[in-house]
Amino acid sequence: MIQDKALHTTLCGIDMQTPVLTASGTFGFGEEFADFVDLSRLGGVMVKGTTLLPRRGNDGVRITETPQGMMNCIGLENPGVDVFLKETLPRIEKYKMNVIVNISGSAVEDYGELAAMLDVPGVAAIELNVSCPNVKDGGIVFGTDPKMAAAVTEAAKKRTSKPVILKLSPNVSDIKVMAKAGEDAGADAISLINTLMGMEINIETRKPTLGNITGGLSGPCVRPVAVRMVWEAHNTVKIPIIGMGGISNWRDAVEFFLAGASAVAVGTANFVDPSVTMKICDGLNFYLKTHKIKSIRDIVGKVDIG
Repeated sequence: MIQDKALHTTLCGIDMQTPVLTASGTFGFGEEFADFVDLSRLGGVMVKGTTLLPRRGNDGVRITETPQGMMNCIGLENPGVDVFLKETLPRIEKYKMNVIVNISGSAVEDYGELAAMLDVPGVAAIELNVSCPNVKDGGIVFGTDPKMAAAVTEAAKKRTSKPVILKLSPNVSDIKVMAKAGEDAGADAISLINTLMGMEINIETRKPTLGNITGGLSGPCVRPVAVRMVWEAHNTVKIPIIGMGGISNWRDAVEFFLAGASAVAVGTANFVDPSVTMKICDGLNFYLKTHKIKSIRDIVGKVDIG
């Protein structure tokens, strides 16, 4: 195992060899990347989004490449929490990685139930995906309403002893309001950003490329937006932030730390280079050594805005 002393950190009480994680939906359950990545070197693996019941996902085209990024409308395809607990979790425990389970629901109560079911050994934390519609309240997206995001956070916190991470949507007018609502509701950390909503049209067929018409935009094109939101959230809340959105190399990661992230998560870049997280860890070590910085924690939020 590579020793990353300067990168060692803790987040919400979770011991992490490095502050480099993988974003949910881009890394499967971790085991798929075992041939390319030392999974124990990662700060954590945010596994594929999990729901109470199995989901088959959306019909039609689910992924399309865009300039400097990609769009997806997978539709939360997953085998359901029962299969995850009975089959997947026992299988991936051998990799000695921090497993952070991303959960989604269509009602506030779903998040509480999932959090309770996942309050088991082998699960390091819960990440709440609030970029989902609340079917009991006319389809409003949890992550666009601070009261709804707070309700989801409270429901999960009441049912689990694990750290609860609130994953915020960028599709709001003021990320500071959302971040504060999550903190006040008891979130232990915030991860941001989730994908931006986008659309692509085939000019020959005049039809949307994606089967779901719209999809989540990710990749390098969203990074400046993500860095700005991390900076705004860092200056609003006291809980730690996991920054994500377009991180493709160690330089991108350093930007997020300087903006205020205590850890970073890599998403779309995993599709381009399955070993990119290891290269980012190596690059961060190089940066700290070059600048004679003893710990990654020493650069968190240290952007100089004059």
